[in-house]
Amino acid sequence: MDKVVGSAAQAVAGIPDGAVLAVGGFGVCGIPSGLIAALVEAGTGGLRVVSNNCGLDDWGLGLLLRAGRIVRMTSSYVGENKEFARRYLSGELEVELTPQGTLAERLRAGGAGIPAFFTPAGVGTQVEEGGLPWRYAPDGSVAVASPPKEVRAFRGGRYLLEEAITADWALVRAAVADRHGNCVFHAAAANFNPLAAMAGRVTVVEAERIVEPGELDPDWVHLPGVFVDRVVAADPDDRRIERRTVRPAAEIPVPAEASASPAAKEN
Repeated sequence: MDKVVGSAAQAVAGIPDGAVLAVGGFGVCGIPSGLIAALVEAGTGGLRVVSNNCGLDDWGLGLLLRAGRIVRMTSSYVGENKEFARRYLSGELEVELTPQGTLAERLRAGGAGIPAFFTPAGVGTQVEEGGLPWRYAPDGSVAVASPPKEVRAFRGGRYLLEEAITADWALVRAAVADRHGNCVFHAAAANFNPLAAMAGRVTVVEAERIVEPGELDPDWVHLPGVFVDRVVAADPDDRRIERRTVRPAAEIPVPAEASASPAAKEN
C-alpha cells in the first residue's frame, strides 16, 4: 500500500480540534517541523500534546503554543521556551510533568497494548504524593493538581503505577521512509519518534528521503510500516541548533608548532 501523500497539509488533514497528539523529537532533534507548521496553517486548536518538550519560541511546537492552539502538555522538560513558562504560570496552559524515562515507557506501553506498569521513578516525591501544579488559576493559586499514585511493593521495593499513553494522532520525523511506511531514524532522532509513532492511532511521518519498497534492508528499519498511516516528504534542511556553544576564532588557542614559521620548522 502506497502511504505517500503530496503535501504536509494533506498529511495532517482530518486532525480535529481537541485531538490528543503524540509528537516525536527531543530538544530540536528529530522534530516533525513541517507537519507542525501545516497544523498551524490549518488553524487546528484545543490540542492536548504529549512530547518530551515544546520546541522553541519560534519553531516546532512553540509555533502552535504561540498561536494559542495547545491547551495541555505532557512533557518531561520545558526549560527552553519562555512562552511556555508564561502560559503555564498565567494559567493558560495545563502541564503534566513526567520523568523522562517514565514518559518514554508510557508511550511504548500504549503502543504495545499495555494499559499500565509499575516503576520506581518518582517514589518518595510529589510524583507519588500528588499536588504537583498541573494548571494555575489567574490569581496564582493551583487550579488543578496531580493526583496521588498507587504504590505497591515488589521484591522489597516500592513502585508507582503509571498509566500508558495512547494518542489520537502521532506526528514524527524520519531520515528515510519507504512508500509502505517503514522508517529509519538518524542517530539521536531515534529518541521519542518510534515511541510516539507506536502510541498514535493514526501516525503521520515526514521523511527527509522517500525510497521505493524493497530499498530498505529489513535490518535497517527502526519503525515498521504497520505503525504508519501517512508519509510525506520533509525539507531536509529544516533543522535548528538549540544552543550554540562555539567560540570566536580569536579565542581558540593555537598550538605552538602550528604558529611557528616554515623556516623555524625546517631548523
